[in-house]
Amino acid sequence: MKPILVRGGRLIDPSSGVDSPRDILLKDSRVAAVDAPGKLNSAIRQDGAEVIEAKGLVVAPGLVDIHVHLREPGQGHKETIATGTAAAAAGGFTTVCAMPNTTPVNDSPEITRWMQSPERNAQVRVFPIAAATRGSMGEALTEYGALKAAGAVAVTDDGKPILGDAIMRETLIAASRTGLPVIQHAEDTRMTGGCSMNAGALAFRLGLRGMPVEAESSLVERDIRLVAELKDARPHLHVAHLSTARALDAVRRARRNGLHVTCEVTPHHFVLNEEAVGEYHTHAKMNPPLRSETDRQAMIEGIIEGAVDALATDHAPHAAHEKEQEFERAPNGITGLETALGLAIVWLHEKHKLPLSRVLALLSTQPAAVLNLKGRGSLAVGSFADVVLFDPKKQWIFHAADSKSRSKNTPFDGWKLTGKVALTISEGRIVYRA
Repeated sequence: MKPILVRGGRLIDPSSGVDSPRDILLKDSRVAAVDAPGKLNSAIRQDGAEVIEAKGLVVAPGLVDIHVHLREPGQGHKETIATGTAAAAAGGFTTVCAMPNTTPVNDSPEITRWMQSPERNAQVRVFPIAAATRGSMGEALTEYGALKAAGAVAVTDDGKPILGDAIMRETLIAASRTGLPVIQHAEDTRMTGGCSMNAGALAFRLGLRGMPVEAESSLVERDIRLVAELKDARPHLHVAHLSTARALDAVRRARRNGLHVTCEVTPHHFVLNEEAVGEYHTHAKMNPPLRSETDRQAMIEGIIEGAVDALATDHAPHAAHEKEQEFERAPNGITGLETALGLAIVWLHEKHKLPLSRVLALLSTQPAAVLNLKGRGSLAVGSFADVVLFDPKKQWIFHAADSKSRSKNTPFDGWKLTGKVALTISEGRIVYRA
């Protein structure tokens, strides 16, 4: 690949604390040099570098999403690895971690390797997250060592919780021995059968069964209790798509007690509340559901204070005919890769004054650290040449019809966002240009 010199931009690298004008040279899939403006111009002559002028743009580490559903194998009518990673590149993401609830479930080294094969035509780096139990049935553990050797970076039964105390204990022990985080979809399904939105007055008015906050918080509390009992083994519990104040409080307490517990929040859970369901709007149906305004505000507070480790999209594409059903029958989930940066800038940076460097840390450096993705989420010399260039002030309209994703199920169609991606570079390759 031809070297690339990005010059004239405002480089923000949360991993090194840099936020100032810098030029950056990308060579042989890595960051080769970072220096003051003009200092790297010799690379044009010496290395034949392609020059990208970044005046007026932020140059940041490629974004890292540790919770996406790419639907392959088996559900290509919703999304493919090729289309999902094209959407990721358009949103500024250079690394995505794919959940295992595919068809069949990714519970084997063979499927894990298949997902990473060049034949999948991924536009950015894909790290599979493997099933914690066979078939994600919550009964027998998968082969964690073999899965890690095949490229898995964590284990989870996402989409299904691990309910049994004994099997969750086994999962935490086995994953700790293998050096893998355990990601839990925190939902006590014994409380949520037949439920399709958040429990509360709105669900009552709409005649829908509601999911109580205790379904999430009680399982988080159970998992943290198990982590505390296994403290000497130092297991790593990561709570996916956390959505309630009670669960967040449990995570805070666990950290104060020295436990290795991390969590993520999605943009839709800090931007929207249950009122977005409106008159049975299926593009506002997801699991965990959109919560009360109190819970939404709690997510923002947790992000600002640093209790939340990462922003993750839970990108969950569905075909149009699947969402065009009665609310209770429609599947859960929305797409999110192309709107995450814009939503975070508007709601966290502009509305709540969170420094842009903190926003970018939540979208790159910190999620990479959660799953120990070495060389990602950083622009330090030697890191992978994963870079996003975006205009932090440019306002733009997101049109779902123009999405790179195969599916268009989003509640943000027609929304005005701030922060337009201009260029995405993955391991030294330009994978998206506006």
